[in-house]
Amino acid sequence: MKNTIKDVAEVAGVSVKTVSRVLNDEKYVSADLRQRVEGAIARLNFRPSLVARMLRRQRSFQIALIYDNPNPYFVYNVQEGVRACCAERGYRMLVQPCSIHSPTLVDDLGSLIEQTHLDGLILTPPVTDSLPALEELGRRGIRHVRIAPGTNLMATPSVHIDNVAAADEMTRHLLDLGHRRIGFVVGHPAYITSNQRLLGYRDALRRAGVAYDPELVRPGQFSVQSGVGAAEALFALANAPTAIFASNDDMAAGVLATALRRGMTVPDDLSIAGFDDTELAQSVWPPLTTIHQPFRDIGYAAADVLLSEDGNDGPERRRLEYRLVVRESTAAPRS
Repeated sequence: MKNTIKDVAEVAGVSVKTVSRVLNDEKYVSADLRQRVEGAIARLNFRPSLVARMLRRQRSFQIALIYDNPNPYFVYNVQEGVRACCAERGYRMLVQPCSIHSPTLVDDLGSLIEQTHLDGLILTPPVTDSLPALEELGRRGIRHVRIAPGTNLMATPSVHIDNVAAADEMTRHLLDLGHRRIGFVVGHPAYITSNQRLLGYRDALRRAGVAYDPELVRPGQFSVQSGVGAAEALFALANAPTAIFASNDDMAAGVLATALRRGMTVPDDLSIAGFDDTELAQSVWPPLTTIHQPFRDIGYAAADVLLSEDGNDGPERRRLEYRLVVRESTAAPRS
């Protein structure tokens, strides 16, 4: 027979009301009582009824992760972080792809909310800065957390890394190696983070006394192929760069493939750096020097903020730490 809340209370030696408080994550339950109840739940393999919780708390215990991002590594790892937090809190996670350019974006979000009675949403770039989407969520009064927003920063809770500082640190790494002609591949224009990383690149050059040369900056789309196109344009310059910093690993891999196809040796002839520290950065040869973004931790933090946000002290902005990862794709330029 299926165990009930009364069975949990009996095994834990507490009242049914105490078990209910623990299940609903309410305050004013001592650590000892909470531990006893959680132990009894584990022993009995007790699973509370989602329908009963919904009726009791007037919640659906469901949140949605909304994304328009072609990078499967990013989506999978953020999703894993959100899922882990939801599992701890007794929530279900829905994953909904979308297109920020779709004329039905607002209607699609509205239908999702109405059909599932969501308790909240997590928005990833570039949806995180979609004004129509944000206005619709605000109109409906539904809680949402934005990952890496670039606009209206204090309007909603958010989770981010410091993209400007991270790009600055990567550029300084190349400058410290002795490079002065450093190419930069900008990310997709729909992402505010693309401009943030360009700003970090320019800041580092300015402090080092190296003049900013727009000829060394090429547009990209966060894709391998756009990295190839940017590399071809940079290699065609009369005074080509000795290092190229691409603002994600896919584009850096495109730069690397182009350099190798031209018979260049990396890093002896050209240093290459990326951003994100995806599996691709570790699997190409030579492996890429890059900025590590803790995507899983970002997803977990976004869910944690969403499920904890009470609004009493204003929207929470939680910043996670990035890390410079130096590998074999960067070295001092040839003398």
